Amino acid sequence: MKVLIASPLHSYVKAREVEAAGATLREMLADLDRRFPGIRFRMVDEQGSIRKHMRFFVNGAQVFDVEQALQPSDEVQIVQALSGG
Repeated sequence: MKVLIASPLHSYVKAREVEAAGATLREMLADLDRRFPGIRFRMVDEQGSIRKHMRFFVNGAQVFDVEQALQPSDEVQIVQALSGG
């Protein structure tokens, strides 16, 4: 599946877009981490939950669960939320 990578994570993948595999968001993140070591920890915490500053969209719809099912034809967009005041 096509995965669009947030700008702050480009240092890991050296690209705006990569291909990944997995039947769930968790599996897709594990696949990315195998190929780009350390990237998963930037998006998922020690308990396996999505970090508060990260957002995932599958085919344009935001998802909140790492167990979200994925299809090979899906497009996943990883976005880092902005905060501050």
